[in-house]
This record gives sequence, C-alpha cells and structure tokens, in this order.
Amino acid sequence: MAKVAVYNMEGKEVEKIDLSDAVFGVEVNEHLVHMAVVQQLANNRQGTQKAKTRSEVSGGGRKPWRQKGTGHARQGSTRSPQWTGGGVVFAPVPRDYSFKLNKKEKRAALQSALTSRLQADKLIVVNELKLDEIKTKNFANVMKNLKVEKGLVVLADNDANVVLSAKNVANVDTTLVNQINVYDIMKGGTIVLTKDAAKKIEEVYA
Repeated sequence: MAKVAVYNMEGKEVEKIDLSDAVFGVEVNEHLVHMAVVQQLANNRQGTQKAKTRSEVSGGGRKPWRQKGTGHARQGSTRSPQWTGGGVVFAPVPRDYSFKLNKKEKRAALQSALTSRLQADKLIVVNELKLDEIKTKNFANVMKNLKVEKGLVVLADNDANVVLSAKNVANVDTTLVNQINVYDIMKGGTIVLTKDAAKKIEEVYA
C-alpha cells in the first residue's frame, strides 16, 4: 500500500494514511487512459453540423447556357459545387460520434489515471475541506496553502460552501467521487482528495 501524507487546510501535515494498491497502485495502462479520454470527448460532441449538397440547394434547375458555342465551359446547373452559392462536396451531416467502453475498461482506466497522478506526486490528501461561508478568498487561501495552482478537488459529499467558493478560482474545479472521470483527472493538474473522498474512491472503484 502507498503511504501518503494527510494535510490540513493550513497546508501542514497532520498524519499519514495508506491508499489501496487496488486503486492507487495498479500498473498504468496508457492505452486505456487514452481511450477513456477520447471516448469522453467524442461523447460530448453534439454532432449537429450540417451543410447542403448540390441536391439540397434550392434553384439551379435550368441549364445556365447552351452546351456549345458560347466559349464557356459546359455547365448543367448554377448549384454545382464550383459555383458561388452551390452545394458542398461531401457535405457534413448530423451524426453520433459516441462509442462505448465496457465497465472493466472504464474502471481500469480510472485506476490507471489515479495511479499516474500519485506516481507523479500530483495527488494531495486533506483531512477535511470545510468552509463556514461561501467566500472565494477563503477557498483560494486553502489552495495556496496546499501549493495548488491548477487542480481538481474531489469531495465525498456535496458541500455548497466549498463548491460555490471554488467557482471563481481560476484553474481549479470541484467534483464528487461518483462523478470523477479520466479526462478531468488527467487535465486537472494536482488532484486534491479529502480523506473521506479517498476512502469512498477505494470502496467504489477497487
């Protein structure tokens, strides 16, 4: 088991805890991490782009000039792709970009992502994260104490004071244990877990 330091909101070490190797000590599978990130980005695409082909553009039913004798190249329609206002060649149409990963792959990818953060010394555990009021400055001070400039704060339970205080802090996001995903972990810089969140992750994703 990996032994990590637990800090308080002032940034001082208060104890050490063991993190389960089943979640934070697996062999990192970079391919699965990549696939999980690609899947999330693909699933987020709206896929609503659309352009008209020459068959869908209105007008152009009449041949613009006779076939021969004008000195112009032969033309059959003013809605051909080479004309201004004409259709688009191989025009994009609405489509679904999403694809699926099975549950074991998703879990392995998440475990790999968490392990990679721990190995890179970009995972911090705090004993608790509680604020008495919704105040951005207070949350920013906690991040400063923990030396986190860019990060993802993972909470065990929804805490409105923490979540709303973090909204205006640049480069810091908050999420819950049941909402964490590989993309946010890998792009989030330093991962900040509350002690309760770390235990919950081990219970849910082991």
